[in-house]
Amino acid sequence: MKDNTAAISEIKRIIGEKSPKAYIRSFGCQLNVSDGEKIKGLLRQMGYSFTEDEHEADLIMLNTCAVRESAEDRVFGIVGSMKKLKELKPSLIIGIAGCMTAQSHIAEKIKKSYPQVDIVLGTSAISALPRLLLEALNGAKFSADISEYDDFSEVVEQVRDSSFKASVPIMFGCNNFCTYCIVPHVRGRERSRRLEDIVTEVCQLVKSGYKEIMLLGQNVNSYGRDLEDDVDFPKLLRRLNDIEGDFWIRFMSSHPKDASKELIDAIFDCEKVAKHLHLPVQSGSSEVLRRMNRRYTVEKYMEIVDMIRSRDPDFSLTTDLIVGFPDESDEDFQGTLDIVRRVKYDNIYSFIYSKRSGTPAAAMADGTSEEEKGRRMRKLLEVQREVSTEHYKRFVGRTMRVLADDTAKKKKGWLTGKSSEFIIVEFEGDSSLIGQFVDVEITGSMNWAVTGKIKG
Repeated sequence: MKDNTAAISEIKRIIGEKSPKAYIRSFGCQLNVSDGEKIKGLLRQMGYSFTEDEHEADLIMLNTCAVRESAEDRVFGIVGSMKKLKELKPSLIIGIAGCMTAQSHIAEKIKKSYPQVDIVLGTSAISALPRLLLEALNGAKFSADISEYDDFSEVVEQVRDSSFKASVPIMFGCNNFCTYCIVPHVRGRERSRRLEDIVTEVCQLVKSGYKEIMLLGQNVNSYGRDLEDDVDFPKLLRRLNDIEGDFWIRFMSSHPKDASKELIDAIFDCEKVAKHLHLPVQSGSSEVLRRMNRRYTVEKYMEIVDMIRSRDPDFSLTTDLIVGFPDESDEDFQGTLDIVRRVKYDNIYSFIYSKRSGTPAAAMADGTSEEEKGRRMRKLLEVQREVSTEHYKRFVGRTMRVLADDTAKKKKGWLTGKSSEFIIVEFEGDSSLIGQFVDVEITGSMNWAVTGKIKG
């Protein structure tokens, strides 16, 4: 961790009593959201307050995603529109951070084509923000740091978006190099945080009243392999489970190639670990999985599912699926429909393949039309609706423990939350229950949620 004391003190001196406002917008995955919370933490140390209106901001930070080129195009469109804001308010400081800016050619493009941008910050350089911001306040036209650092900003106090749900990164980067994915190129190789630092953070969150702890990593199953200590992800789960308090633990994402028996045992043995596993399969074709460099087959994946179902036939599983990977045949796609029916996922997160420059898949031949890919996506969603409509019925008559997290959008006097199984539950209740655990007796089911009433 860099010593930012001098830079922060100087920024406070420059700011004085002005109390400038910062507008922070994070795109993409939950790791990006967590990074955005750290950016807010540093800015608060420097004397900034926060606003949801970019027009009243003195500082704008866009925390970007690079998974799809369309996400980059969207950010460039937003940055272009901010040229007018800069003209109206020349003192406005505009910064871009995140996965998108970790690519050197993107940083160079911003410098050349978007003069309204003052700061560019890479994913591993969050702790450089005070230095870059000080340079901007002192009149620098462009300041950038996209270096890869090993520190994890352990001492940065986060400004969390929720008072009862917290994300805790346990590792950064990825070693898997799936052929469609840019993440290893923008977040670097896998680096695990020290177990004791994670335990300390979770202990503090639980003492502060947080009820849900989401452990984050590109592949949490790889946690600890780069550490000298004898620690792995199942051991981390067991250690966190021993922390006193009323809370539960979630995690994502879990790569199937590393989903071990020890992991499954930990999920079932630890009462505070949520009874749900997000296990991205991506395709139901072993040939497509080979071209994706996923390093497991459909048969191997189903062995994991069978191991789980042998412990609990109704255990909740969700997944990611890519439709239309280069030269996906109709037979390949039928395999995807087959695995959805066999596994009976409670939910799927599905995407039509989007070519990503800089990845091996972008150079693969693809003879499947966009119309056909769209048809396949519609069919996949149709099959999943059929599966979930029937599968959700298993919850009717049960009592589910639910963390209430918001008011229901379409039902006055109702709340919504998620169960340990990561199932959306809607029920009548007062808004004072938001952020609390409640027991809900399930009386009805749909294809995306269940409904019920508070027990007792």
